[in-house]
Amino acid sequence: MAYEGEILNACGVINIDFSNAYIVAVSGDGPNVCGHLLIYSPKGGGYYFHVTGDPAGKGLGRLRGYPMYMNDAGYRRYLTDTGKTELRRKPVDLPNPSDALLYVEKLLSEEWTWAVLPHNCVSFVEAVIDAGGGSWGSYSNCPALATADTVSQRINAFYRWMESGVYGVYGVSR
Repeated sequence: MAYEGEILNACGVINIDFSNAYIVAVSGDGPNVCGHLLIYSPKGGGYYFHVTGDPAGKGLGRLRGYPMYMNDAGYRRYLTDTGKTELRRKPVDLPNPSDALLYVEKLLSEEWTWAVLPHNCVSFVEAVIDAGGGSWGSYSNCPALATADTVSQRINAFYRWMESGVYGVYGVSR
């Protein structure tokens, strides 16, 4: 069985600090073309949080399980064991990081029913962000699409690339 993280059995076991947080999209496995979404807090040791259902469950029993966490080494193992790759990592602003902490601890203590698109890894991450007062939300419950750059971001990146090319051609320092 591939490593998918640890179940948190008590509060205060790990130092969670959401004052600096990221959403992390990874590739899917098997028929999952949408990928998977986690929320990451680099402070306090660096921890990833996500929901997958019950990795040890069979059949429909796999759809209900506790959300999990993993440290940086566990995340690298998770990617290796599952054959996934990181697609994107984007910062999210959480004005109330302590509220996000309390909410993620609450979520980690309750079983989660996985319902593919309506109640999945994206809705788990959105709930933590919402609890922390953040405004990131997905227009799609498909992580590969939900974390993709907007058209505006792509246009701005193109303009920056063009501008740096023009400066380079004329030897102008920035």
